Amino acid sequence: MLDESLLDAAEALARADTLGLLRGAAESGARVRTAARAAVEAGLANLRPDGRPRALLLAGPGPTTGCIADLLSALGGGNVPVSLIRPYGALADPGALLWTLPGWVGPMDLLLVVTTDGTEPGLSALIEQAYRRGCSVVTITPPHSPLTDEAGGRHGLVVPLAPGPYEEVPEDQPLPPARLRPSPAAGLPGTLWALLTPLLVLNDRLGLFSARPPDIQSVADRLDRVAERCGPAVATYSNPAKTLAAELADALSLLWSEGPLAGAAARHFARVLTSVAGRPALAAELPEALLVHGTLLSGAFAAGADPDDFFRDRVEDPQALHARVVLLREQSALDAHSPTPAARELALSHDTPVSELEPSPGSPLEAVAELLAIGDFAAVYLALASGERA
Repeated sequence: MLDESLLDAAEALARADTLGLLRGAAESGARVRTAARAAVEAGLANLRPDGRPRALLLAGPGPTTGCIADLLSALGGGNVPVSLIRPYGALADPGALLWTLPGWVGPMDLLLVVTTDGTEPGLSALIEQAYRRGCSVVTITPPHSPLTDEAGGRHGLVVPLAPGPYEEVPEDQPLPPARLRPSPAAGLPGTLWALLTPLLVLNDRLGLFSARPPDIQSVADRLDRVAERCGPAVATYSNPAKTLAAELADALSLLWSEGPLAGAAARHFARVLTSVAGRPALAAELPEALLVHGTLLSGAFAAGADPDDFFRDRVEDPQALHARVVLLREQSALDAHSPTPAARELALSHDTPVSELEPSPGSPLEAVAELLAIGDFAAVYLALASGERA
């Protein structure tokens, strides 16, 4: 149950935030800047590729990898197919995860390996597979991790994972034991940008989409502005993330998106709502969402279904879940063919409440950064005010 009074108690939120989730979300802009510097120092900005790869393949543990694949595919606009290599094995034991290259992969393809851990034997084996097939490899991994040595040299280019502002590790200090580090499966806010930013620089050098230094700086600035608007000291009535958290507290969130980048943001939002806030959420792209989720608006989760029992204990008995639509768009201006008005009309015709997220004007990269950041903040506030991460 959401304690709305906690949303406007900054000190209480800080005490409840034992994992540093709010700090991680607020540091996203800083992570972009440090990751961009790490990419330059690793030589990505000076690459002179002979041409575009036939395909990009992405591998790594945790839900963040799926979001990165989504974003690269959407930003590339189909210039090069992006394939996510999913692991198999026991997810509870990252050391037991395995990855295998598809049979068609060869010298014309590029493998991207991303990890916040760097001790996964399965990723080392995958890089060895790529080397045997002549496939180029770019690896993003924490400095001084076992994967740094194994992935370097003949096996490709290694970009050190940029730490957060409070995570600097001296060169002569080894990584702490895995049990003391946050799980890569947690999808903690801020991690996404540390892994994604070097790949933006790389894709710019490959000519797949534009992500020049000024573009990267604009993304960092946009993330900083979102952190200011969504910070714990900003009251709920003027804080879009706190407002959204309160709206989704007792809802089955139906995240409907318009556009490929908004679709990637919606799927990421669904992942953090479930993994961080412990709330059910479903994502679908418009106009298909009207068919895929339409029944939920008139079924057991409809606003009029299972009316509130007068005798229900408001403290002990949870309120029944009802659907709430969240519309995510890449831009505020709607063209004549936009499915958003029809989506809004369908939801309201079933008395289903609607929340809307649309970014301020800017580039596609800035737009998706804003959507991702507001979603991260909202999931964190929902988790903290519900006691999920206390």
